[in-house]
Amino acid sequence: MLEKGVLNVSKLRRATQVAFVVIIVFVLSQVVWWVVFQHNYVQRTTDMTLNAWARDAVFVAGLAAEDQREALEQFPYLQLENGQVSVDPAAAQTFRNEQQGHLRMFAFEGPFFVLVVLSGLFIIHRNLQAERELKARQQNFLNAISHEFKTPLSSLKLLLETALYRALDPTFDPEKTRKYLTRMQGELARLETTSEQVLAAARLERPDIAKSLAPMDFAETVTTIVNRLKPGLEARGAKVMLELSSQPLAVPLDEAALSLVISNLLDNAVKYSPSEVKPITVRVRAEKHHAVLEVDDTGIGITEGECGRIFDKFYRVGNEMTRQSKGIGLGLYLVQTTVEAMNGWVRCMPLSEGSRFSVMLPKHITQHATLTTSQGDAPQSDAIRHA
Repeated sequence: MLEKGVLNVSKLRRATQVAFVVIIVFVLSQVVWWVVFQHNYVQRTTDMTLNAWARDAVFVAGLAAEDQREALEQFPYLQLENGQVSVDPAAAQTFRNEQQGHLRMFAFEGPFFVLVVLSGLFIIHRNLQAERELKARQQNFLNAISHEFKTPLSSLKLLLETALYRALDPTFDPEKTRKYLTRMQGELARLETTSEQVLAAARLERPDIAKSLAPMDFAETVTTIVNRLKPGLEARGAKVMLELSSQPLAVPLDEAALSLVISNLLDNAVKYSPSEVKPITVRVRAEKHHAVLEVDDTGIGITEGECGRIFDKFYRVGNEMTRQSKGIGLGLYLVQTTVEAMNGWVRCMPLSEGSRFSVMLPKHITQHATLTTSQGDAPQSDAIRHA
């Protein structure tokens, strides 16, 4: 069924492309024909008019002298010179210039019309492309969410049936029961994480994070969050290293929102690092007007072209049917939306091995007064201490 749907979409896309090509060719051919027709028509009209003027000159020349003077008043494009009646060269040249002006007008209107039509087609094409991409991301989301819920539910069902069956056997090892329960707890945590991401995405449609921002020590808050997440990450093979700036950084923060950002970035780093040991570096540093949080991993990395799209809702690199990594395409969307709600921004950068995600948050305006009075004369250098 899915392959049939993909095939239908592919056929529809090709049909749309063919329709656009036909329209473009038709418009271009019509405009070219119209311009050529107008050129020929104006040229023919010019020749006919000048020939008519020449015939009028011959007619007036055959009249008597008194009648000639009266006729010349009715034919301003004729002149009497040395007793000869002829077409006035100045009048003929003026008429030719007027006709050439008409040709220039037609020559301008044709390409302008083509430009307007092509611009409209381009806008329609972009809108159709955006709609197709949105539908594809929504389909990816449905596939991913189905997988993310169905897999742990199936595993929970199997573990629960096994545990209930084994519980009736008095010789069953209690350690195995504990192992089953631990695995069930992990599957429940996976379900909880997925549900929280979906709910958080819904809440961020109307964010009110800005109301709860309060100045906090950025490095200290990041350390607290990372240390809280570290046991779960290390259980999945991560080796988290903290590099903290010694400079005090007071930043308007919502700790829960920052925790959501960091947990999603770290989860992404672990998810896309295929090696057994997954080195991850969390770095806090200061810039002139911003505090910067960087998360570096040594995973599969990401291309420059994908960096601009991975923050879109539901977007995931690759095909859902062949994907090995978990997730529903909301993690980085939550990161970007949450950071923007805290007046910052996030960016992605490919590394030679892996990738780097940087979160930029504005420093608090009263940083020096707030922190140095409570911590003494803290050094203002950017020296790095390792934790």
